[in-house]
Amino acid sequence: MANSLYRIGRWAFRRRRLVGGLWLGALLVAVLAAAVAPAAEEEDLSMPGTESQEAFDLLGERFPESNAQGAEARVVFRAPDGQRVTAAEHRAVVEETLGALGTGEQVASATDPYETGAVSEDGTIAYSTVAYDVDALDLTDASRDALGEAADRAADAGLTVEVGGSALDSEEEPGGTTEIIGVAVAAVVLVVALGSVVAAGLSLLTALVGVAIAFGLVSALAVPLGLTSTVAILALMLGLAVGIDYALFITSRYRDERSRGHVPEEAAGRAVGTAGSAVVFAGATVFIALVGLGVVGIPELTRMGLGGAGAVALAVLVALTLVPALFGSFGDRVLARAARRSAAGPERNGHPETVAVRSARPGLGVRWAGLVLRRPVAVLLVAGLGLGAVALPAFQLQLGLPGDESKSVETTERRAYDLLSEGFGPGFNGPLTVVVDTAESGETRATADLVVETVREVEGVASVGEPVLGEDGDTALLTAVPETAPNSGETKELVGALREALSAVETDTGSRVLVTGTTAMNIDISEAMSDALLPYLTVVIGLAVLLLAVVFRSVLVPVKAALGFLLSVGAAFGVLVAVFQWGWAADLVGIEQTGPVMSLMPILIIGIVFGLAMDYEVFLLSRMREAYVRGASPDEAVVSGFRHSGRVVAAAAVIMVSVFAGFIGMSSPTIQTMGVGLAAAVAFDAFVVRMAIAPAVLALLGHRAWWMPRILGRVLPSVDIEGEGLDRREPAPATGTEPAAAPLPVSRHRR
Repeated sequence: MANSLYRIGRWAFRRRRLVGGLWLGALLVAVLAAAVAPAAEEEDLSMPGTESQEAFDLLGERFPESNAQGAEARVVFRAPDGQRVTAAEHRAVVEETLGALGTGEQVASATDPYETGAVSEDGTIAYSTVAYDVDALDLTDASRDALGEAADRAADAGLTVEVGGSALDSEEEPGGTTEIIGVAVAAVVLVVALGSVVAAGLSLLTALVGVAIAFGLVSALAVPLGLTSTVAILALMLGLAVGIDYALFITSRYRDERSRGHVPEEAAGRAVGTAGSAVVFAGATVFIALVGLGVVGIPELTRMGLGGAGAVALAVLVALTLVPALFGSFGDRVLARAARRSAAGPERNGHPETVAVRSARPGLGVRWAGLVLRRPVAVLLVAGLGLGAVALPAFQLQLGLPGDESKSVETTERRAYDLLSEGFGPGFNGPLTVVVDTAESGETRATADLVVETVREVEGVASVGEPVLGEDGDTALLTAVPETAPNSGETKELVGALREALSAVETDTGSRVLVTGTTAMNIDISEAMSDALLPYLTVVIGLAVLLLAVVFRSVLVPVKAALGFLLSVGAAFGVLVAVFQWGWAADLVGIEQTGPVMSLMPILIIGIVFGLAMDYEVFLLSRMREAYVRGASPDEAVVSGFRHSGRVVAAAAVIMVSVFAGFIGMSSPTIQTMGVGLAAAVAFDAFVVRMAIAPAVLALLGHRAWWMPRILGRVLPSVDIEGEGLDRREPAPATGTEPAAAPLPVSRHRR
């Protein structure tokens, strides 16, 4: 691998104009395709194989009108304190408002709350459902403006008016102040870490190219592949984070190779052959983990995994080709100012070299490694127990799917949700749908009446609607409203109790009785996620152990890495519970309503963090193994790893945390949860697990850390990511195309 990537790096350096032109062309094509592609519709989550999904599919066949895709708005009216919405003057305002709405070009109907009984028992709150002929994406600005203007007129007349439903255009587009702040922090860290504005700009530029192409492709393929805005944001988030990191690792290695006296083209080849090998491995782990999300069986999760995996693959390709091409374009400006001003020294083997002036004081990474090596037990106990304490809240993790109740109180959707809960009960916003299929048994009316009686007897049901028969007479549909809120544990227990009670009806009548609805679907998805969490984690851990055994030719290093990964993920889950369920620091994050953690998050975070954790494991320990196989003692190898990679890994982790944290400011609960979880997981894994626990364990294991049974060593393939093969080859001759560069210092230090 190292030799193949070495040749790719040299080729990209020599053919920098061709490489740059190809990537520029790909960028223009992706942007143009995204600009002309139609916007995709936001789809509800589905879970094939569950009772709720089976019922939804049956409804689509027997009640096609219930599966209509038209947008819908729910307009909620509330009378002033001490008054009733049924009073003549308020009723006139409501009817005038709905009359104006009903005349809209795209409006199919607007219900009258006084005729449909959509008025609360105390007469203070009423609502109307406005149905449209087109879906939410096809609603014109005029239709949306008419909805807002009608609500404003009713509010001017003294009523409180709020609007919810799919007709509102409340999806937040990627891009905003907090994301810009995250990128700005990343830029500052790059400048500090690399000591060169040009080198920092190179890493940012290449990352942005990869992200722009990935985002453009996701947008262009949104309609044919059913990709939602969440997929695009995940691709943006991951592509930006790993793109900056991968460019940083290769750039850092390029500067290191230049400091050893290699001419620019040779240094570019060696940087891609060594650090690029680690980038390929790290990117492959992220890619495999994200693609593996498809085994869970949720289409939306599969699409999110594929979108993120595509962004990561593009980031790897950009790092391996565009980064070395830009080395050739920018010349010595990629190097730190001190290195560019170094005086020329003697030549050896045809390559210019100078004698390096070593700092008398070791760097922070070396000093930290020395501290860990002196007190490995203390560091291990403090770090391990600390992460364990942070992970304790994870045992109380509750999963669910956010609705309007999780939105900011500044939004009209949230206020409409609260008004409906106040006027009609907390369960009104999450009704359950019961589908009765009598195609095999007949007696639809009698069976439907029996189902109504059975549902009414179940504790926790507030009301049951009259059954509606399908046109063919073999299906009945009825609605049950719970007494409790959609995301509450009581509602989850109610769904289970209903299904258990209705199973007796199925046995007695030979019919199928299915409980569905958005609330039931959310509950089924959350349970499926909980059931899939342990198997998926087992697969990921097994994959991590196998891949690391291949890379590091060791048994104990992969086991240590896997256990550390469990600690960092557990701590991240603990943070999610503390913030989103318990409300700790909720104001700081911008969370106004606590509740269950989004059910997709644990598996999604495991898949993403697994790959990112392996990034830092590979970049840090590959330099340690490189030193060890060249004769260094175990302790010296640890110090060497921190000397060469500690600062870069720390900078990469700060960049990634900054990028992920930049998405916390978005109003989408899904993106907020993802930002908090990923930022916490990366911080724990990089700074606690990889930079504290890992060296402490290596110090305690000594030579045993790098031991592998001979039989296993013969079975496993050999992957050269340290570039040992490059050291056995003669340096390739310069082509004469590289820019002129001042000779750089190389150390003549020997142990």
